[in-house]
Amino acid sequence: MQTLALDAQQQERVAALLSQCPLFRALKPEHFPQILKIAETQRFDAGEAIVAQGDPSDSFYVLVDGAAVVQVKSPSGESIDLGRVPMPWSIGEVGLLLGVPRTASVVAVSEVTALSFSGKGFLQMFQKVPEFGWAVSAGLAHRLQQVSGKMPLPEHDAGKGVPATEVLGLLPFEFVQRQRVLPLESKDNALTIGVVDDPTTATLAAVRDRVPGMEVRVVRIDSGFFNQALSSRAGVKEWTGPATSPKAPPAPQSPKLDVLLERAVAEGASDLHLAAGQRPHWRIDGDIQAMADATALGPGDVLDLLTPVMEKRHRDQFAADNDSDFAYALSSGARFRVNLFRDRNGVGAAFRQIPTKIVTLDQLGLPPILKSLCEMPKGLVLVVGPTGCGKSTTLAAMIDHIKRSRRLHLVTLEDPIEFVHESAQGLVNQREVGGHTTSFARGLRAALREDPDVVLLGEMRDPETIALALEMANTGHLVLATLHTNSAMSAVDRIVDQFPAERQAQVRNVLADVLRGVVAQTLCKKIGGGRVAAIEVLVVNLAVANMIREAKTSQLPGIMQAGRALGMSLLNDDLARHVDARKIELEEALSKATDKDELVKRYRSGLTIAADPDGERFRVMAVKADSPAATAGLTRGDVIVEIEQRPAKSYSLDEARVFLRSDGRHNIGIERAGRRLKVVMELTR
Repeated sequence: MQTLALDAQQQERVAALLSQCPLFRALKPEHFPQILKIAETQRFDAGEAIVAQGDPSDSFYVLVDGAAVVQVKSPSGESIDLGRVPMPWSIGEVGLLLGVPRTASVVAVSEVTALSFSGKGFLQMFQKVPEFGWAVSAGLAHRLQQVSGKMPLPEHDAGKGVPATEVLGLLPFEFVQRQRVLPLESKDNALTIGVVDDPTTATLAAVRDRVPGMEVRVVRIDSGFFNQALSSRAGVKEWTGPATSPKAPPAPQSPKLDVLLERAVAEGASDLHLAAGQRPHWRIDGDIQAMADATALGPGDVLDLLTPVMEKRHRDQFAADNDSDFAYALSSGARFRVNLFRDRNGVGAAFRQIPTKIVTLDQLGLPPILKSLCEMPKGLVLVVGPTGCGKSTTLAAMIDHIKRSRRLHLVTLEDPIEFVHESAQGLVNQREVGGHTTSFARGLRAALREDPDVVLLGEMRDPETIALALEMANTGHLVLATLHTNSAMSAVDRIVDQFPAERQAQVRNVLADVLRGVVAQTLCKKIGGGRVAAIEVLVVNLAVANMIREAKTSQLPGIMQAGRALGMSLLNDDLARHVDARKIELEEALSKATDKDELVKRYRSGLTIAADPDGERFRVMAVKADSPAATAGLTRGDVIVEIEQRPAKSYSLDEARVFLRSDGRHNIGIERAGRRLKVVMELTR
């Protein structure tokens, strides 16, 4: 936070904004110059708290520039976003009048300018500004009428009408109906939802799970508007009317299983777990919880629930291998990926809910270069990352972009089919390994005779499948595929290493010719809940192709660093971008980084100091003075000192020099020299 001085032009602008603030709306124009004399103008950086929950209410603020968000702490300690603070709006005057601690935090989303009024200044306004008491009373009465005992959320303008069909379809109908949560508007990378009741932590977490990567904003709606939206149904296919495309014959159902899964959808659970000898459990808000009103399952109950909905091939596979993977859909349209297994207690199953609505590339906040990769006429595009990093979601968004923007034939080969794609401008055929073809390799051979323009390959598992994918990409098709690797560089090596040594040179040559790009991603926990994707992008140009051909993949990061203008980016660059934007913590970024040392160097400078004769060594890490991502609990002037295998200790370098230890003859310490640190050893007398 820094204090600013306003010139005459700025004062005129701020005075005009104050006249729109509910707290000052009843005042006359001649009163605002007096108000500005009492106020202090302050600027806050993005991610900085303007007020913090639990702190004393010794002042209040009026936002005059920038954007801020209201946050509260959940019982588990995480920060939950309640909504944006409109501008100009006053913050904290009620707490100041009541003398109670802050009930919520207000955090700057971008750089924020605010007028700060101390308690003494507030009293001066009552004494010196005519009609101020009346203005405050009117403003507080207006706010009381809006809040009516509920969370202070911005009100939605019902005059905008019922939300668009594609927006309503972002959340399942059962969930919307049960939680009274309505998707209202999707713009860029943000989804605005309306709530009738105060939202719980679990509800907000469930919304974020269904729109991964999107920022969720919360506003208040009344029950009348909510009921109007539901009764209109707005043409959402899950809510009313027959599908426009032919439907397959009704699949076998298991009524008792369907009841459990429908409850999971309504409660916003991302996963349902059934285990012999235990009550059903579900994952809500990231935590496993038992269904309190359910009874324990017997050794064979899970198999009895699932047998009616399993195809014969899945039953045979389970009998032979003691586990099986398949997909299952409820009559409501909700889909689940199922893993059936046997453990020491009997039979168990895990159900992962698959979003019924495909989120677009823009809504996911993915780099624009992904659209360019989707528009390639031919070649191979890889989406790589560890299990559960959102590869399927990204690929679904890419297929959705292609089918809506190009008149092409798309064929997908998946195990099992997860996201269901309806044809748009392009024709889409989805095939499942096991049900529609015996293997990925056989499905690829068949696809060559199916006149495809684009082929989605769920996973490149073996040399035969990889060779066929390379052949297809080399014969004029665009192939999208996934691999389980952590970086673009390792994806190239992984493909080549699948083949015998005598074939690797040939594979490198073909890969250099057909590879168009690699997207490596990982999911990070966002500050305040939800997850955000960190992306690494390799775009294949002549230099990259030569490096692949010459087996010099270790040099790819350097080319990617220099190729930002082409859309390339390193994972560490994207992680650092999220850290600087206060979307994720530095420690979370370090846990996901493939090059941790390089990321550490961005935010901490380290040096090791030889110390006393006992052989202990100091590790000094200084938080960079120009970095907004200071380690939690430290200011930019602090340093961390670690002694081998011992907890770190923080030292402030407000003074020019800090001594750490004496070896009897020397005082050993560190000294500030501008923004740098140096080791000092001083002879004792």
